[in-house]
Amino acid sequence: MTPRRTKFYLDKRNAKWLGVCSGLADYTGLDVTLVRVGMVVLTVVGGFPWTLIAYWAAAWMANDKPGELAYDSAEERRFWQDVRTRPGNSVRDVRSRFRDIDRRLSDLEVYYTSHNRRLADEIDSLR
Repeated sequence: MTPRRTKFYLDKRNAKWLGVCSGLADYTGLDVTLVRVGMVVLTVVGGFPWTLIAYWAAAWMANDKPGELAYDSAEERRFWQDVRTRPGNSVRDVRSRFRDIDRRLSDLEVYYTSHNRRLADEIDSLR
């Protein structure tokens, strides 16, 4: 079965301990340092036993991130984080990009198929 990119995984590659904080950072798009500091502050402020219990429960129940889900670029990482957090917006962004590409292609088609005398002269001079 193919792993899903929209599922929470433990990120053992960037892990300090069990990979829960780095997995949360990858899933939400936050900086991993911010997630780790937030976890420590939450534990110190008053959630001592519960934050550790939740941390261990997440480490026990979540799977390790498969190697084939590694990101090739920062743009790909941002795209999949947006898909996880706001799937509707991601679909709209992809549609918008395709509409923009389609518009640009139709502008090119109009430019090259129109009766542009200067362009025709340049093409004739290349022959």
